[in-house]
Amino acid sequence: MKITINAIKFDADKKLILFVQNKVKKLTRFFDDILAAEVFLKIENTQDIDNKTVEIKIDIPGNSLFSRKQSKAFEESTDLAADALKLQLIKHKEKMRGL
Repeated sequence: MKITINAIKFDADKKLILFVQNKVKKLTRFFDDILAAEVFLKIENTQDIDNKTVEIKIDIPGNSLFSRKQSKAFEESTDLAADALKLQLIKHKEKMRGL
């Protein structure tokens, strides 16, 4: 699986990039045929403390899945987005099996 990480208007440190890569790689436990993943890390221009947004788009055969989460830390947003995608992958897999 090819993972692309884009930090919008800031430079992400290596620790954050490794964290995001590991979280996205773990999604292959729930669906083997993930072709690619694209991650966008953004800092929203709001006064709100929850201004760190993570968007994850996953390409699977015949479909794309997407999750966007916002919180006060990129790690927390990544966890939330990965969990949402995990549920989508499980649901997609069940639908493919006809359950």
